[in-house]
Amino acid sequence: MITIRITGKEATLFEKTGEDELYGVYKEEYKEGESIEVEFSNEGLYWISLDTSLYPALLWCKGEYKLPIPFGDAKLPYPPQSFSGSIHLIQIRKAKDEERLNYRNLALNPFDWHGNNALYPHSWANVETRGESVFASRNAIDGFIASDMHGVFPWSSWGINRNPDAEITIDFGRPVDIDKVVFYNRADFPHDAWWTEATVKFSDGEERIAGFEKKDGAQPALCVNKKGITSLTVSKLIKADDPSPFPALVQLEAWGKESE
Repeated sequence: MITIRITGKEATLFEKTGEDELYGVYKEEYKEGESIEVEFSNEGLYWISLDTSLYPALLWCKGEYKLPIPFGDAKLPYPPQSFSGSIHLIQIRKAKDEERLNYRNLALNPFDWHGNNALYPHSWANVETRGESVFASRNAIDGFIASDMHGVFPWSSWGINRNPDAEITIDFGRPVDIDKVVFYNRADFPHDAWWTEATVKFSDGEERIAGFEKKDGAQPALCVNKKGITSLTVSKLIKADDPSPFPALVQLEAWGKESE
């Protein structure tokens, strides 16, 4: 069973329930204090689309998800047209059996945020620059790769606040198989510096070094053969010898498929 709700501060404004496939059309403008809520009675893989301006994603879903509609500073990492207007389409569908083993970027989740504990992957970091939404860890898994500037959409990133001990973790929420990790580092030169390498630690304890170049676009892939891992952590970010103190991560991809 799947349930979609739009909730206000004191009341449920819209609710619809279905089995393996469900859509909801909400014909009102969102207001501050309202939220999109989705409840899953069965844990598993679902196609999720909560706003038509964001990428739909195949996510591992369990329990109850709640996304406060972003306004103000919270809206800055999202497309300007997102969550706006007077008609909103939400679509959710349980993955078909043949889709379970699709090869894809397992780190993609445009609907992640700090309070997410139901849609996986989920990210978190030990530091985010000034606590601003445009530098939050979620920006590194939202699917947008623009990296030649910094700031609001589409140039949001994970910012480390000049902290050499910065770390970011991606929790997949279940076992997955991964064969490569790809980084998009921010490339707003000369404002930005860059990293020469980073350490990727997998949930099985193995650590691998990813080497980086000064460039805009995908870094050379870190090829691995990981079976049944549940998370990875990126740390030990080594900054290049550059006057700028501002390296940042635009996107992290983990390519693979569900563990059989």
